[in-house]
Amino acid sequence: MNDETKKKINARYERELNKGERFWPDSIFKDAIMALAIFLVLILLSTFIGIPSDPKADPSDTSYVPRPEWYFLFLFKFLALYGQVPLIGKIEWLATVIIPSIAVGLLVLLPFLDKGPARYYGKRIFPISIMGIMVVSMVSLTMLADVPTGLTLVGILQTIGGLVIPGLAYIVLTLMSFVFKKTSAKVMIWTAGVSAVLMVGFTGAVLALHQPTAVEEVAVATTLEEQIVAGQDLYAVHCVECHGDDGKVTEIVGVEGLEGKLIPPINGKDILYTLNDASMAEVIAYGRPDAGMNPFGKAYNPEGLSKGEIDYMVTFMRYMWDDRFEKPVLKPLFPPLVDGEIPSYEVHIAPIVKRYCISCHRPGKDNNAYLMDTYENTLKSGDNAPSLEAGNLESALLVTIQGTPIPDPADPAKPLIGKMPPKSDLKPNVIDVFKRWVMAGMPQTAADAAALPTPTPEPPATPKP
Repeated sequence: MNDETKKKINARYERELNKGERFWPDSIFKDAIMALAIFLVLILLSTFIGIPSDPKADPSDTSYVPRPEWYFLFLFKFLALYGQVPLIGKIEWLATVIIPSIAVGLLVLLPFLDKGPARYYGKRIFPISIMGIMVVSMVSLTMLADVPTGLTLVGILQTIGGLVIPGLAYIVLTLMSFVFKKTSAKVMIWTAGVSAVLMVGFTGAVLALHQPTAVEEVAVATTLEEQIVAGQDLYAVHCVECHGDDGKVTEIVGVEGLEGKLIPPINGKDILYTLNDASMAEVIAYGRPDAGMNPFGKAYNPEGLSKGEIDYMVTFMRYMWDDRFEKPVLKPLFPPLVDGEIPSYEVHIAPIVKRYCISCHRPGKDNNAYLMDTYENTLKSGDNAPSLEAGNLESALLVTIQGTPIPDPADPAKPLIGKMPPKSDLKPNVIDVFKRWVMAGMPQTAADAAALPTPTPEPPATPKP
């Protein structure tokens, strides 16, 4: 920097200083106002939008794929893309340590590398072009973070748009700036612009070709009532068959391999008073192999329960059976029916089936091939199908849930189908819902039920003279 340039810069500094714009308090005040505005925006976003709750971390879940926060997704994607390049492979330390360190180091050394006094953007084409391509590349990689890589058309397009184009642009711009110094600014601008457009185009093409896989949202129970209900549903699926829906069973009946085995009731003080929550969770997770209880923890059973699900079951047992805890008021299992309302499978029957039936009537259980895991199976499956017939109050399922076994035609003394559920009795309102559903034609959805005509109540019987 020559003396004349220094004089111009000092003169400009004096002019700006005389305008009254000082670091304190003027600049500090503006910064404080902007910081306050950003803080208020964050408060509003967290209050009215928030983020969905995630299940508790489960170290035993080997199927979990860790994902970085959104502001590191571009680096995560870069690691996946360059891992496809032959002879390089997915070397984590290269993408997570070396390259970020080089980028940060260049930013630190930038004042020493670029000593030009010019601040006008027209005279700083090279750094602006490099930064522009870098920003576009980071945004593109972030948008592609959820797209799988691989030797497919989508994977190749990602590699070209995310690695090849920006890499070539950096090399060409560097040669123009330091080797071919007579290159015009327009050529550099066109080079950066075309590179950015190509990256955006390849990103759009990848997103258009990619067919995202639907991900089932995991419902997370946040309140105590929700945790109890979630635990009760899990208990109904995994435990009712042996322990009964109230935990009172002392002798296992109808379970292959455990028929007649004596067990302590799990709803009594001997269990609830002597085991704390952690111990109860360990019993569920590790099981009692010597007593015939299989482990339910995902670390020991690939199809088992997560840590959060086991905690829900413990919460259910503690608050519903332990008299030292006050039982909260829970929502009804299904919406109560009003006069003339027709129940549907998805709103009324499915919750009942999940609570009382699915423990036995699912694949892998001894249930005469009668499955109740779906609407179609509930209506059509089973060795003695159909168990339900529209408009027939003598359907097998309706008879057995009212406590009446169906005798075997070959041996009337032996029941063909026992009462359901075998270890408890359904409440009258549950049986009434089943009856009204069958008589209405067994509609599947709430919309199907609403489209049906309201049944006319039967007139009272006229007494005989």
